[in-house]
Amino acid sequence: MATLMDRKTSFVVVLVHCFLSLATIICVFAFASGNSNVLCLEREKEALLTFKHSIIDRSNRLSSWIGKECCMWRGIGCDNITGHVIQLNLRDDPYYEFATLKTWEAFKRSQLGGVISDSLLELKHLHHLDLSWNNFEDAHIPSFFGGLRNLRYLNLSYAGFVGTIPHQLANLSNLRSLDIGDLYMQVDNLEWLSHLSLLEFLDLSYVNLSKASNWFQVMNMLPSLSELHLSGCELDKYAHIPYVNFSSLTVLDLSSNNFVYSTFNWMNSLSSLVTLDLSYNLIQIPPRVVHNMSCLRNLYLSRNNFSSTTLNLLDNITTLERLDLAFNNIRGVLPIALGSLSQLMHLDLSNNHLEGNIPRFLGNFCNLQLLDLSWNNLGGDVHEVLGNSSACISKNLEFLYLNGNQLSSTLPDELGKYQKLSFLSLSYNMLSGPIPMSIGNLSSLRTLVVSNNQLNGTIPVSLGHLSNLEMLDISYNLFKGFVFDVHFSNLTKLKELYAPSTNLLTLRVSSNWVPPFQLQSLAMDSWRLGPRFPAWLQSQKILQDLSLSNASISDVIPSWFWSLCPQIELLDLSQNQIHGNIPNLSCGGSISLGSNNFSGLFPHISSSYITYLDLSNNSFHGSLTPLICEQKDKMRYVEILDLSKNLLSGELPDCWMNYFDLRVLLLGSNKLTGNIPSSFGSLSALKLLSLNRNNLVGDLPMSLQNCKGLVIVDLSENHLSGGLSIWLGNSSASLMALVLRSNRFHGSIPQEFCYFNSLQIMDFAHNKLSGSIPQCFGNLSAMARQASNENLALISVGEIFLITKGAKNDYKSLDLVTSMDLSSNNLIGEIPEELTRLYGVRFLNLSNNQLYGKIPKKIGDMTLLESLDVSMNQLTGVIPQSMASLTFLSYLNLSYNYFSGRIPSSTQLQSFNALSFIGNHDLCGPPLTASCVGDDSSLEPTPNVNDDGGENGGWVDKKCFYMGMPFGFVVGFWVVFGPLAFSKA
Repeated sequence: MATLMDRKTSFVVVLVHCFLSLATIICVFAFASGNSNVLCLEREKEALLTFKHSIIDRSNRLSSWIGKECCMWRGIGCDNITGHVIQLNLRDDPYYEFATLKTWEAFKRSQLGGVISDSLLELKHLHHLDLSWNNFEDAHIPSFFGGLRNLRYLNLSYAGFVGTIPHQLANLSNLRSLDIGDLYMQVDNLEWLSHLSLLEFLDLSYVNLSKASNWFQVMNMLPSLSELHLSGCELDKYAHIPYVNFSSLTVLDLSSNNFVYSTFNWMNSLSSLVTLDLSYNLIQIPPRVVHNMSCLRNLYLSRNNFSSTTLNLLDNITTLERLDLAFNNIRGVLPIALGSLSQLMHLDLSNNHLEGNIPRFLGNFCNLQLLDLSWNNLGGDVHEVLGNSSACISKNLEFLYLNGNQLSSTLPDELGKYQKLSFLSLSYNMLSGPIPMSIGNLSSLRTLVVSNNQLNGTIPVSLGHLSNLEMLDISYNLFKGFVFDVHFSNLTKLKELYAPSTNLLTLRVSSNWVPPFQLQSLAMDSWRLGPRFPAWLQSQKILQDLSLSNASISDVIPSWFWSLCPQIELLDLSQNQIHGNIPNLSCGGSISLGSNNFSGLFPHISSSYITYLDLSNNSFHGSLTPLICEQKDKMRYVEILDLSKNLLSGELPDCWMNYFDLRVLLLGSNKLTGNIPSSFGSLSALKLLSLNRNNLVGDLPMSLQNCKGLVIVDLSENHLSGGLSIWLGNSSASLMALVLRSNRFHGSIPQEFCYFNSLQIMDFAHNKLSGSIPQCFGNLSAMARQASNENLALISVGEIFLITKGAKNDYKSLDLVTSMDLSSNNLIGEIPEELTRLYGVRFLNLSNNQLYGKIPKKIGDMTLLESLDVSMNQLTGVIPQSMASLTFLSYLNLSYNYFSGRIPSSTQLQSFNALSFIGNHDLCGPPLTASCVGDDSSLEPTPNVNDDGGENGGWVDKKCFYMGMPFGFVVGFWVVFGPLAFSKA
């Protein structure tokens, strides 16, 4: 009975307790509800207004900070009961959410700046302070932040702070989360951090901790730490500690540091670790301790120096869900041991050296959501994985990257079973055949990239069923036929379309067609879109990138197009037949209108930001002054300016002082006159200068020596005069191509030109240069090796005209061109033997000078020589036998010299016709019809090889000598004694 009474009493007590608790909760909510509009405290409101007064707010983000109710202001959070300000969140959106230049500029404008007022100390109940992603322009973190003692969350990352983190932050003993990641902060001592014993989240990413030798010991004094981010802190070692105190750690990020090799034994105690990031280091062997981490789910090891054995070391970590080993040195085939990681949801092995076929066991990774095997050497049939109907990989796979391999065969019809697939990239392989109709079943697909393959056939209509598709890239394949509006019928979400073709695709839509999409990027180069300008573009209101090069358009640009132009950041309408005038150019960024039929004066520039402008190969006329001088504020950011092949006239303007970013200037093939202006010396960033085919006169200005980064200079076919400036040789160590042909330069070639260690192309032809060829030209080291310099290929915008193999050729890519042309000058002396050390030269032309002596006998050492022209000189002697070893030689001109003897025998030399040797009367042997003396005589003495390296030449010379002796004796006799005889008579 007592027990029953006790139970009843207990029940009543519990019931009363529940009732009182419920009543308390109701009262609290009622009080809170009744005070939901409570006014913030006056002193805290004034503190916020004082803070605002010292802040620079270009985009009026704080425009709501007016009136009495500060709790309703943007970024302010108040306690619903007390009214105290407890949250100040002024974080700006990070820049990586903005994909275009204009949105980046908008982000920069939205950043807060100025001075942070200490009035914030009045916010004594502040729990949360976030000023991240603003720009306080090299200010130091205020030390008074240490007085905000109730802070639990502090985020100052990427806000423009510099200097040292103040040690006063040690006073924030209630802090749970601290984020100070930035690129310009540093710490010499982290002792202050050990006082934040409640800290659970710490991010010091990209703070320089290289001088904080105690970083590891300090971290070990934070027992509550759950997440630690020390990415990019320039760490390379840590001190040994007997035990680890932060065993509750679940996330550890040590990426982007300088760890080379470490056992990381201290990680043995991190039994709760879920995420480990060691990417972007120099580690060669993954830490074995990961085997003991029973909770490990995410392992990031990309961009280290791991080898092929790495995958075998990870085989039994069966808990892994995410594994990233991209950008390592992993070679060979994927090991079968990898098949034990069947729980993987994310597998990234991209940018390694994997070979062989994609293993079938990957098809059994039923949880896999992301598979990235891109940029390896994987081959085989793509059907092995994608076409395996029994594989469960198709159930959950969302992201598939197989681009940059050697996969072959056709795309399988089974591709349509990947219902969750959101991103598919198969570009840069060897796939052939058509896109299967089943592609239309991929209802979740947002991105499809199959560019740079050999896919052919027509574009399937089923592509138009992909209603979620946002980006489509089918460029550089072999598709052909017609594309109709039905191909785009349901592509309502399409934002990017890249489809450069091979002139085999034709868009056939009605003139009033309105596409269902609104594109941001469109590339349909080499389609047949014309002859009319595509009217359907008028409906595309958010276009940012538009490329319709070589699209068979022969029309004027309609007026409505220019209203779209201000939002366009990349415009390419080159290589069409578009005509008419351009009165106003309001597009920004990159503009390419070259190779059309535009005429009139240069357009007025209304955009404030142009980085690339190509108006070449049109019929624009008039002076450069309005564009370069009068609109220099609009053009000041231009990096590449190509106005070549127009009808420009007048003198070059002398107002280039503000073009600090200009790297490439192409003004060739116009009618420009006058001197090269001295303000060209202000173009400190200039790498390529082309003024060829104009009517420029005068000397090269001394100011050009300030352009120390010049790589290509082409001043050919003008009327420039004076000597070759010595300073040009002293100041252009980066110079790779110097083309001065067809001018009026005179004098000798300065010895300083021998210091052009990067020079691959030297063309001084058709000038009035005199003196001898410098022997030190043998020191031109870039000509002594096979040309493969990527810098030349990178900046070779436009063309360089060179005489190679006896004809004028235009070179757009100079990466494999190595040439020396000194022809048609007044050079004298012998050909220096040192020139034969230039093993990488492909084209050598010394013709039409007054050179004498012999061809260097080591000419055969120039093994890459394709063209050799020494015609119209006074060269003598025999043709060196070593020339027979020039197996790449395809053009040879030795005509009109004084060579003698037999032409060396080789398949290469005998393949040239007689014109290559004409005008050398003492030459004999094939391909000439003149036989060498003694060719038919069985009694001919055995030919000797003379000191010049030639065969038969010595024997022929001796024979001629003996045969000429009687004649010479008779002539000499009568010259001496004849006058005496007549005198006596």
